[in-house]
Amino acid sequence: MKKKIVLFLFLCLTNSLIAQENITFIAKTEKNSYALNEKIRIVFEINNNGDHFEPPNFDGFFAEGPSTFKGMQSSDVIINGKRIVKRKIYTEYTYILSPKKKGTIIIAPAKIEYKGKIYKSNPLEVTITAPNSTTSKPKNNISSGDGVFIIAQVSNSNPHLYEPVNVLYKIYFDPRIVIDKIENSKIPSYDNFWSQQEDIPNRNARLEVYNGKEYGVIEWRKAILYPLNTGSLTLDPLILNLDVKNPVSSGLPGISNYQVVNERISSKLKTITVKKLPALENNSSFSNAVGDLKFSFSTTKTKLKLGESFDIKIEVSGKGNLKLFDLPKAILPTNFEVFEPKHEENIETNMDYGMYGNINDIYTIIPQSKGKFVIKPISFTYFDLKTKKYQTIMSNAISIEIIDGDAITTSNENNSKIIEKPKVFQYIQKSTNLTSKSAKGFFGSWLYFVLILLPIITIPILLFVAKKRKNREVEEHSNQGKLKSKLALKYLSEAKSQLGNKEPFYLAIEKAMHNFLKAKLNIETSEMSKENIENALIQKKASPETVRQFINIMKSAEFARYAPSSSDSMKQDYEKAIGLLSDLEKQIV
Repeated sequence: MKKKIVLFLFLCLTNSLIAQENITFIAKTEKNSYALNEKIRIVFEINNNGDHFEPPNFDGFFAEGPSTFKGMQSSDVIINGKRIVKRKIYTEYTYILSPKKKGTIIIAPAKIEYKGKIYKSNPLEVTITAPNSTTSKPKNNISSGDGVFIIAQVSNSNPHLYEPVNVLYKIYFDPRIVIDKIENSKIPSYDNFWSQQEDIPNRNARLEVYNGKEYGVIEWRKAILYPLNTGSLTLDPLILNLDVKNPVSSGLPGISNYQVVNERISSKLKTITVKKLPALENNSSFSNAVGDLKFSFSTTKTKLKLGESFDIKIEVSGKGNLKLFDLPKAILPTNFEVFEPKHEENIETNMDYGMYGNINDIYTIIPQSKGKFVIKPISFTYFDLKTKKYQTIMSNAISIEIIDGDAITTSNENNSKIIEKPKVFQYIQKSTNLTSKSAKGFFGSWLYFVLILLPIITIPILLFVAKKRKNREVEEHSNQGKLKSKLALKYLSEAKSQLGNKEPFYLAIEKAMHNFLKAKLNIETSEMSKENIENALIQKKASPETVRQFINIMKSAEFARYAPSSSDSMKQDYEKAIGLLSDLEKQIV
């Protein structure tokens, strides 16, 4: 009886090992026929970890990708009343294809390497038909529900020119699935609009009914837009990348597993029809101001002496397109000298109702003759969004009295004023030129000789200080490099002591790798994306093969923390890490 049990266990183990080495590499799509305006998801899957994936040319398609996913499928089996968990490692490379033409197109096989052997996927034959009236997107491969999609909610699809429009992007998903790792792939540019947009900080999911069905929903991003042109204006879509965790039956009641699929989803194109503002005849004070606005025209002084200056201020405040129009100009007497106005803006943008605050022009004025003068009133016209009518605000006239002063005013036949400036008063000069009564000649003075000798004395000193500083920086950088290399060896030593303990071991491996990169590449952990590491190592003259192995062991360490590992595989990873660090130490310049 014991011999039979041993034989049975041996056969099971042999079958398991054979199954692990039975490599399958397949290409698959959701169907064989697509419309010309449909997106096609093609997935290349290998039932293990592969290297040097090489996609086909995708002739006849625009291709986006790949998105890579390494996962593990679990299944439960009950043998003799005991539950046994079987796990299967797999790797997926996903592309999204857009057909260029109609007809039958053959997608060539992809290639991948596993343990030195090249595997090819199966070719796929896809038929592309005429465009559909409604486009569809690739399915999410879930067993139930309607997947994940984005809705762009527009507050007003038929606004007036310069009227604010709110756009809110919401992610809807079936409550039975889980979405994770959401990232902006393409953010709309909003041509023909003044725009401001931002991600929503608090993104808590909630339940919401949409088209009669309950979904989970996340408010992801919002924008405030001011149309700059009339007619039909199109909003570009928002495109997101995210992970979708789809429920997969485990075969046991009440127990579910999840399969993770990387998705690329997009909102639909939105069209906004912008209306022209109503016609306004014979009003030169309108300069495209739209909103709920106030206008003021004021001065700092109404009585002053000749030679003094005063300011007038033209201001518009409230809610509206404050950055998109010009203020009216002041109408001033000809014998006032006026400087260019100083423009000031105190504007904030609220993502719910748009711009608010105030803008103003401040004129500095210097009267050039005595007398009483009147600054004519000016008007400001804006389009009121509440009443849908134009509103005109007229300021009051401002009287200015100039007294005293030394200027002499005469009148000519046209009664215009001419200003004669006495020699003792030269108006306002922009600079002061004072000369000392006891000043001596500069040439031949002690200051003359000091200034000549100073560069000769200071240049050697500056060169010496610069050399010392450079040597100190090189020494500090070398010491930091040595310290971080020691830290890498320390963590490798820690990893060795953790052999058999999966998570601490691979965590120590990752730390050793990171500290080595800090020492050799002078980069921080926040910059350590795999693309940055690969580019930096190649720039440092490391061989592409060593770089590839280094990236692979980083990926393996990250993945192995959450997957079953044996002591033998940990030992192999440890020795491989030591070898790679030694190789890179020699190769990096």
